[in-house]
Amino acid sequence: MNKVFTFIKSIFIPLAVGGIVGFLISSHIDYNSLNQPPLSPPSIVFPIVWTILYTLMGISYALLKINSKITTSINIVYYFQLFLNALWSVFFFIFKWRLFSFIWIIALIFAIISMITLFYKENKVAGILQIPYLIWTIFAAYLNFGVYILN
Repeated sequence: MNKVFTFIKSIFIPLAVGGIVGFLISSHIDYNSLNQPPLSPPSIVFPIVWTILYTLMGISYALLKINSKITTSINIVYYFQLFLNALWSVFFFIFKWRLFSFIWIIALIFAIISMITLFYKENKVAGILQIPYLIWTIFAAYLNFGVYILN
């Protein structure tokens, strides 16, 4: 039962952060009114993808937690990237700071790479499960830069 609770709690935290941010920015989202770069997905794709990515994030963290592999460095990087992730949406959608958001998301990409590296050293599966997050965030950086240039 302890392992199940660890997985539930670990998945709940990033989903809750994403949900809170989604609620805060919901009335400010102007995605469909922006000039968008090629390959921009429809807006419905974003909540689906982020739900999957936050779930994978929680699973990875739980895999480390149940095997007593959580270190101070892992905690710092994990929660730091979650913080960077959450604030990107605020900067991009509420404040409309498109260039600043692009710089911010580059910092997030480096934090994700650091997280993947730390996770992988302790548990290969935990690290590998974060690769879709990295790929999506790189794609989001492309979209962010495209929106900045086109608007």
